[in-house]
Amino acid sequence: MTVLHGTDLAAAFDRSAAAYDRLTALSPGYHRQLASAAALLRPATGRPDRVLDLGCGTGASTRAVLAAVPEATVTAADASTGMLQRARAKPWPVAVGFVHARAEHLGTPPLRGPYDAVLSCYLLRNTADPDGVLAGIRRVLRPGGRLVVHDYTLRGRRVDTVAWNALCYGIVIPLGALGPGGPRLYRHLRRSVIGFDPVGVLAARIAAAGFTGVRVHPARGWQAGLVHTLTADRPEDRP
Repeated sequence: MTVLHGTDLAAAFDRSAAAYDRLTALSPGYHRQLASAAALLRPATGRPDRVLDLGCGTGASTRAVLAAVPEATVTAADASTGMLQRARAKPWPVAVGFVHARAEHLGTPPLRGPYDAVLSCYLLRNTADPDGVLAGIRRVLRPGGRLVVHDYTLRGRRVDTVAWNALCYGIVIPLGALGPGGPRLYRHLRRSVIGFDPVGVLAARIAAAGFTGVRVHPARGWQAGLVHTLTADRPEDRP
């Protein structure tokens, strides 16, 4: 099972960027789920003044961050120039800045941090080294900071795999094929979810990266079993 990574994946997003917002708008619950994930950004201690939206795409997740924590300064990063171009063309307050950067480069400019919270939507399964990315997120989070991971992540049951394949083959890939990038990105989407961690394994991966208080928040409705949000915190430094 071949999935895209690195420059190949960024190029696929570049080609599909022009139609990406139209496609996600057709997905019932897509923006509502992003809003629910962003609402979990507030850490246990304090408020998130500095938020990193890692893998921001065309800015839908960034908009959700602003709605959830309007007082925050937001850095939104993505590896696709095409998706960032679409994001930057939208109206934003001065507290939002967009940067072209890969998640693997966390801890170096322009993603040095520290951040009070990190939102990562539809990202980890699209990286060649998810453990390395999680380690990078931990480095740039302040002690006590909050990580929120939101993604299509199955429960590991056959019925969920069948439902995901039916959704992709019946709706996502045919609709994506009508856009300027063709079906390649959306075929990757199907494979990347099937080939990545079930949600329980992803929770364990996050804990193994040094995060505490890992919790799984399942989606409801038709997305149940297909979409999950996970929250975790960087431990406070010991004196």
